[in-house]
Amino acid sequence: MKPLPDPPAAVLDRLTGARGRQDRLTHTEHLPARPARYADWPQEIRPEIAVAVEGIGIARPWTHQAEAASLAISGQNVVIATGTASGKSLGYLAPVLSTLLDGTEAPNGRGATCLYLSPTKALAADQLRRLGELRKAGAGGLDLVRAAAYDGDTPFQEREWVRQYASLVLTNPDMLHRGILPAHTRWASFLRALRYVVIDECHTYRGVFGSHVAQVLRRLRRLCARYGSEPVFLLASATAADPGRTAGRLTGLPVAEVTEDGSPRGETVFALWEPPLTELQGEQGAPVRRSATAEAADLLTDLVLDQVRSVVFVRSRRGAELVSVIAQERLAEAAGYTTARRVAAYRGGYLPEERRALERALHSGQLLGLAATSALELGVDVAGLDAVLLAGYPGTRASLWQQAGRAGRSGQGALAVLIARDDPLDTYLVHHPDSLFRQPVESTVLDPDNPHVLAPHLCAAAAELPLTDSDLELFGPSTAPLLPQLERRGLLRQRPGGYFWTRRERAADAVDIRGGGGDPVRIVEADTGRLLGTVDAGSAHTSVHTGAVHLHQGRTYRVRELDLEDSVALVDEADPPYSTVARDTTSIRVLDTDREVAWGEATLCFGSVEVTNQVVSFLKRRLITGEVLGETKLDLPPRTLRTRAVWWCVTDGQLEDAGLLPEELPGAAHAAEHASIGLLPLFATCDRWDIGGVSVPLHPDTGLPTVFVYDGHPGGAGFAERGFQRAEEWLGATLAAITACECERGCPSCIQSPKCGNGNEPLDKGGAIRLLRLLLAGSTAPGAESM
Repeated sequence: MKPLPDPPAAVLDRLTGARGRQDRLTHTEHLPARPARYADWPQEIRPEIAVAVEGIGIARPWTHQAEAASLAISGQNVVIATGTASGKSLGYLAPVLSTLLDGTEAPNGRGATCLYLSPTKALAADQLRRLGELRKAGAGGLDLVRAAAYDGDTPFQEREWVRQYASLVLTNPDMLHRGILPAHTRWASFLRALRYVVIDECHTYRGVFGSHVAQVLRRLRRLCARYGSEPVFLLASATAADPGRTAGRLTGLPVAEVTEDGSPRGETVFALWEPPLTELQGEQGAPVRRSATAEAADLLTDLVLDQVRSVVFVRSRRGAELVSVIAQERLAEAAGYTTARRVAAYRGGYLPEERRALERALHSGQLLGLAATSALELGVDVAGLDAVLLAGYPGTRASLWQQAGRAGRSGQGALAVLIARDDPLDTYLVHHPDSLFRQPVESTVLDPDNPHVLAPHLCAAAAELPLTDSDLELFGPSTAPLLPQLERRGLLRQRPGGYFWTRRERAADAVDIRGGGGDPVRIVEADTGRLLGTVDAGSAHTSVHTGAVHLHQGRTYRVRELDLEDSVALVDEADPPYSTVARDTTSIRVLDTDREVAWGEATLCFGSVEVTNQVVSFLKRRLITGEVLGETKLDLPPRTLRTRAVWWCVTDGQLEDAGLLPEELPGAAHAAEHASIGLLPLFATCDRWDIGGVSVPLHPDTGLPTVFVYDGHPGGAGFAERGFQRAEEWLGATLAAITACECERGCPSCIQSPKCGNGNEPLDKGGAIRLLRLLLAGSTAPGAESM
């Protein structure tokens, strides 16, 4: 593997020195190299494993790999929470493969089995490839381990072989939920012999998705007990806060943690980068900053021309496509089409054959540059990247370090650059580097007891085996009160043998564990009928509405029609000079107030709300500059969401004292809402697209001016609650971000929102500063200590 052509600092100097970019660098962090620390494998690890590992160039394991293997062999559940590229997979594969080989020597029966779960198909395919490399290096010693993928891409003719003969099955939580657990009788021999369950990249199981996966794992444990097995859970995670507790919450079991990283690490140079303001004006005459997408495409072009292997992480599928298209065009002009073809996009929604081809090209080194969504953030082996560009803060420090860590494998140096989007959080972070480099990663938020999550899994569990009193502890404290409710709704029926599923349809099909809210919408080329890909139902209204611009593998399409009844978006190939952004309207009502704290005369609350949202139009924005070209109305049905929210109210007397006039209040509250949504991801494990907000000068339920921030998932995801718990820090950072912004009237870097349904109108930057100051002035009043 070749090293970085020059030290990372020299590569950064070339990037900043070109095209007058010297003033765009706001901070540079130098992370020193770290030497390796070695240990010996536990005695229980079979010699065949040691031979195979040596065959791929590893003479001795690092300390955390040996520690994890020892805990696993002893029968303890364990989570390996060490840095990116620290060899976590070998830490769990060594004990797993040893145990599977032991099982092949049993005189009767199938032998021991293992279930491997990953959040993406790409990661499972990569693990299967690694197993193949180990088998080849092991000179026949691992041939008796039969590993196979079992997911939506597995041909039906192969699935029966996997069920009957595979000893190591690689799948994902979705397939476990819908394909394996409901058909457990056909998997009886596999479940009966199940010794290990590996949960890779477990930090991705957060929020509503994580809560669903937690209940899927409880259903798995219940069925294993039915067949007489009690598997050990082995989890791998990027460095995370309190990984043992989080893994225990996910599995429902005590989990030991391994956190001391023994792997080597080369020097990393981490740069914070802010694109410049342009002469263009956006909504309400605000200055427009050059987009992170355009900036990332320029930097990627320069890196590829410099033979620096790079990946750009982009926040959206459209953004990934756009970065690759721009870079390809500029590379073709500078170095010809052969070089341009060494850049591609990688994102979710591609067809299986497209994903596999890109993964092969990336691993082989055929590709020099890649623009990717977080689908590539996880542990897919990218064979030693030199540089990582992050086009926008990825939402959490955990994801930031996970993405940045994709470069610099095997002790080589690496360059990482965070390019700020025109967004309050990004602006705050590139000017407050301590918030990134001096703070621990976030705690993973998940709530398996959320009744909106738990109820459908109780139905699925009852369809698998009747629910009895012995299952109450397994599924959590919310189970007992939920069962009678499900019976009253006609979903379950109580009999002497327990609660039974009453319907003919499969219970597991009633819940989408990724929260898509329905069947995926197929994107179909209208004239040919060719399937281009899919988008989840929850995103369809905003991403593939009629008239939307859709990018796929460098080609541009315009949506001719969105058919919600048949879940199809018909598209035509086109080349419009603009992108599209949906606009929506939102109203909210308070259902219950769970907690309330007085901040002087102001009030901070947390509870349940009902949100009604409707996409009403879309904007056309000029490519690269983001300039608004026009607006088109849409006629889409409203959608209702019951969720959790944090909100705060101020009194008329406070507004008078602060000098806020009634006509200024709507803009002040709206601006404070936008900025607080932008800063919440700094304090909760979420993305700004996971949360929403509403500001009302006089809300009918509170009778006061009120600002709401809510979880964008049914039943809530824990983000708003974290905001309530850390409100003083959160709203203080919001005030600091608005105050520090260099604009006069407000801009996307402070109070404008990329997803505002009202076109960022009205907004009042000065009013927001006064409003937040008067709110925070009461935060030290009696009662605030309970925060």
